[in-house]
Amino acid sequence: MTDKDSRQAEYFANRLSKNEKHLRRWARRETVDAFRIYDRDIPEIPLSVDFYRSEEGSALSIALYERPYYKEDEEEEAWLALMAGKAAEILDMEIGSVFVRRRKRQRGLDQYERLGTGKAERVIGEGGLRFIVNLSDYLDTGLFLDHRPLRRMVREKAAGKRALNLFSYTGSISVYAAAGGASEVVSVDLSNTYLDWAARNFDLNKIESKRAPMIRADVMSFLDSEIQRGERWDLIVADPPTFSNSKAAREDFDVNRHWPDLVNACIALLNPGGILFFSTNSRKLRWDGSLVPANCEDLSDISIPEDFRDRKAHRLWKIEPYRQTARL
Repeated sequence: MTDKDSRQAEYFANRLSKNEKHLRRWARRETVDAFRIYDRDIPEIPLSVDFYRSEEGSALSIALYERPYYKEDEEEEAWLALMAGKAAEILDMEIGSVFVRRRKRQRGLDQYERLGTGKAERVIGEGGLRFIVNLSDYLDTGLFLDHRPLRRMVREKAAGKRALNLFSYTGSISVYAAAGGASEVVSVDLSNTYLDWAARNFDLNKIESKRAPMIRADVMSFLDSEIQRGERWDLIVADPPTFSNSKAAREDFDVNRHWPDLVNACIALLNPGGILFFSTNSRKLRWDGSLVPANCEDLSDISIPEDFRDRKAHRLWKIEPYRQTARL
């Protein structure tokens, strides 16, 4: 290790300690067990650090973002080990409870592939609900922490509604909708792995499966089918991956090109007074409201939680079809 690495480790430790003390109190007030305590606060230390509190013991998930320059793998691994060790030391945790991954740009379904078989699962609480996270085996742990405000918005709007969760992942938004009193919550995803995971989350929260059917399907094909059948929904959530090229899909999906098709198909399925929440973490997507025949409200600023320093972690729009006025 160089003197520079040692200095960075100390800077990292100091910031981590400061953030954790503040955010632990905040998390207790917010009733959340999983939160981000470091988010590339120091540019020279491009890490995210998420804290998970559970009955199995506290744990950290540390992700290295892709650097703008090349660094030898051996050197990078040593640097990561130093930072992980410093995080464990400053937060008084066993090094075995610190899980490290590299967050590189992913193409297609690479972002969903299993990275390991350690199955380091924890059950964490959020807003009175419980969710399974896996800290060792996938690029993401199973719960997108930056979407905590969106999940709460969905719960607040769900009472008596027929809800549809597209690209549903592990079903956390679906669980929130059901907990909010939705009459039905349908989850659509292409991955059996994540649909099974979602089913476990529903079981964990004692929500009857008949209220929450899960469908393995290509979302765009599913939407076409729903439109042809004349189905209608009151609440739709669409948080698509940036890119997907599954063989089960009718064509490759690129959110930067296909978002108008996705959004307009969802609008066609909404009942009068219905709501679509459309979110993306693509920073290249060029939003054009003229392509959307609906009232669109940008909720991005208020949808990033306090524990995220990166205020561009995602963008979120609340979309409501224009109300039709009766002709005299």
